[in-house]
Amino acid sequence: MGKTLIKNATVVNEDSISETDILIKNDFIERIDTNISDPEAKTIDVLGNYILPGVIDDQVHFREPGLTHKGTIESESRAAIAGGITTFMEQPNTNPQTTTIEKLEEKFLVAANSSFANYSFLFGGTNDNLEELKRLDSKSCSGVKLFLGSSTGNMLVDNEEVLEKIFRNTELVISTHCEDEATIRRNLQQYQNEYGDNIPIKYHPSIRSEEACYLSSSKAISLAKKTGARLHVFHLSTGKETNLFTNDVPLEQKKITAEVCIHHLWFSDADYDTKGTLIKWNPAVKTANDREKLWTALLDDRIDVIATDHAPHLLEEKDNPYTKAPSGGPLVQHALPAMLQKHAEGKIKLEKIVEKMCHNPAKLFDIEKRGFIREGFFADLVEVDLNSKWEVKKPNILYKCGWSPFEGVTFDASVKRTFINGHLAYENGQFSSVKHAKRLTFNR
Repeated sequence: MGKTLIKNATVVNEDSISETDILIKNDFIERIDTNISDPEAKTIDVLGNYILPGVIDDQVHFREPGLTHKGTIESESRAAIAGGITTFMEQPNTNPQTTTIEKLEEKFLVAANSSFANYSFLFGGTNDNLEELKRLDSKSCSGVKLFLGSSTGNMLVDNEEVLEKIFRNTELVISTHCEDEATIRRNLQQYQNEYGDNIPIKYHPSIRSEEACYLSSSKAISLAKKTGARLHVFHLSTGKETNLFTNDVPLEQKKITAEVCIHHLWFSDADYDTKGTLIKWNPAVKTANDREKLWTALLDDRIDVIATDHAPHLLEEKDNPYTKAPSGGPLVQHALPAMLQKHAEGKIKLEKIVEKMCHNPAKLFDIEKRGFIREGFFADLVEVDLNSKWEVKKPNILYKCGWSPFEGVTFDASVKRTFINGHLAYENGQFSSVKHAKRLTFNR
């Protein structure tokens, strides 16, 4: 591959912004300095555009195997790198589910042949696979995923004894989807009694309620404290839950961490009138007050990571009555532009975006040599132009499902180039024909 020299970059990294050049050799960043020259290198002058570390998305559903009419590892990772996401961690609720070591390795084989972005997978815990989980090598995948609320098939872990044993029997990060199943079922029955299957979408946050989220999150945190497990709570959606988390120690010292997703930072229940089931997620998008409290907790470091929970469905699947319309939506192509838009609005600093989307996922999951712009690290880099307006329209949407909840939104910033392991993988709408993605390795 040789060398690439990035000239005149404005680099956002480790809580600072600086003007510098970056020399890439093969897969790695070889040198970071001003006024670098190298006659052997291919030179790319970014003309003062911003260079960020590649975004690490710790929660995506790329639908392979078994649900490939919605998306594939290839199609969704391609959309991801166009959005500046260079690394993803995919979830286990595919078909078949990733609940055995054999199925986990089969996914890695698919990704090795088809992924545009660096990859790892979470191993799914169930009520009956504890022995398989015990056999899991701590370096084989990014972590363990537990569904403590409604899920596909048998992935709902509702056996209290098994749940505690899982918490006691892994040193990996345990990532949880926290919604109390009994509360959801009770609420759903109430609305079905009144509306049948045609429940107005505005009641989604009343069914998958603040109470359901808080009960489950607080229970998971209590269990983590009891057992000493390393817990990461996915996709917080309520202001009340943010009070369960602290900012009194650095991330590296935290045993209990939290994440918020793009949609819970962008939308509120006021958007159900216009977006309908297109913004039906689990957990539900809730009130503007909840959204503001999530922002507060993100900025004061009680929330550690921003992710997408990218989960595509076809429009014809979404276009169903409430009880039959699936939850989830596609987000990886638009997550970074959405956060950059919030920066343009004065909501968040660039350094904080990089901390929450790049540095912290790498720290939290002990990812080796990624998430930072450092000499000796893999050259996963994203060039963004903060003054390049574009509107999200169907022709420029890259998801296999062909739609986005951001359709009609104009973003001020765009992703110009994405480097994967030192290779220019995406440039101004064009993709390299050669994939250079790698399986993640971990400092464990």
